[in-house]
Amino acid sequence: MSNIDKRNRLNEEVFSYRVSKSNTVFIDYAGKGIKVVKGKEAERLIARIQQAETDKDVQLALAKITGNFKRGNEKDNKK
Repeated sequence: MSNIDKRNRLNEEVFSYRVSKSNTVFIDYAGKGIKVVKGKEAERLIARIQQAETDKDVQLALAKITGNFKRGNEKDNKK
């Protein structure tokens, strides 16, 4: 796994998730909602999370399902 997370970003646990009663998974990055996963894809993600041995494995699963959402051109709402 050292090849996948070269900058050790997943050690910071930046992703979090919530699972609803209808097995919908809400994924947050640094406290902001970024993706909602439903249906069979959500079932596979929940199974992958439950089989994860470490917190870093959970972070990796969440990072992979979100894809390439962060490009560096996001604007901060700071004034």
